[in-house]
Amino acid sequence: MNEKQFDFATSHQIIFGNGRLQVLIDVIKPLGQRVLIVKGNKHPDPQPLYLVLKTAGVDIEIFTVNREPDIELIERGVILGREFNCDFVIGFGGGAVIDSGKAIAAMLNNEGNLMDYLEVVGKGMPLTNPSLPFIAIPTTAGTGSEVTKNAVISVPDTKVKVSLRNVYLLPRVAIVDPELTLSVPKEVTASTGMDAFTQVIEPYVTKNPNPMVDLFCREAIPLAAANLFLAYSEGKNITARENIAYVSLLGGLSLANAKLGVVHGFAGPIGGMFHAPHGMICAAILPAAMRVNAEILADSRKNDEKSARFKEIAQWVTGSEKAEIKDGVKWISDLAKSMQIPGLAEFGISKDDFPEIIEKAENSSSMKGNPIDLTKADMERILSMSL
Repeated sequence: MNEKQFDFATSHQIIFGNGRLQVLIDVIKPLGQRVLIVKGNKHPDPQPLYLVLKTAGVDIEIFTVNREPDIELIERGVILGREFNCDFVIGFGGGAVIDSGKAIAAMLNNEGNLMDYLEVVGKGMPLTNPSLPFIAIPTTAGTGSEVTKNAVISVPDTKVKVSLRNVYLLPRVAIVDPELTLSVPKEVTASTGMDAFTQVIEPYVTKNPNPMVDLFCREAIPLAAANLFLAYSEGKNITARENIAYVSLLGGLSLANAKLGVVHGFAGPIGGMFHAPHGMICAAILPAAMRVNAEILADSRKNDEKSARFKEIAQWVTGSEKAEIKDGVKWISDLAKSMQIPGLAEFGISKDDFPEIIEKAENSSSMKGNPIDLTKADMERILSMSL
């Protein structure tokens, strides 16, 4: 029997299921009376949340996130939280909102400025103190940020997205209520859903897989394949919404405990350089990334186990035991097209941008998880195929 060694970390408590937002009343009882709510400016209607908090009798202050989190936005949230003297923070929204809430809760209980703690472009210092108690309530199914230990922050000066990363960023409680995703628009369902899909594929084929994460990926990949287009085409289908919310949760658990790969290695720099939704970037790159990785692995007899994992994915998504890797690549490419997900060129990206994208991607933590080391030529090929 092979010895198994792995680390695993997640939110202190995960509450999943339709209608579970109501449990919030009990969750917040020991946390205090003053809450900073970090929410989006569009979706969804926050009234159900306000009603629960009114019933609980707590005082609220609202901070609205109207864009991807960057340093200036986080600093404004921290100032508001300190002025309000909040006891805890709730993030109610998509990945940008949850990441903003995590970063604000962390900085409310730590000295210095955000750049002191950011990796790659900042000093990368570890947080000294635990975050203020943070409750994550996702209203989209995609990022899995409710169970991860990092917050993705844009740094406009360097045109890159980097992470504030520490175990203290794990939310105190994650409440995943699929009913909150029923009104998500089709375009957002496609974007966030493909992000969730990618986040259960890349950790499964990563360079150093985690056996516990493998369990999540093996369940989530077929579930995503069977339900994502259904959630996109039939937005009120609660069963499909519930299944994709579950895939998103499993994706968050996976990426928090196993590395990703070239898709997310590219997504960070591209997201910092261009106005493009993270999930759209992932969807555009995923088929080419799978194809190039698999082809290189096939040429090396030392990587039969990793090639077998790509083949497993092809069989799961197509539903055929006879499927080859190329069949899985085509299936995922066809899925992206059926949800009208454009190529990278749609966001103004051209071959002239490849050198800068590749240079930034090479320094990303996600790239270090790719199943094999890619050359610059390999990366150029993936980007070219994704245009």
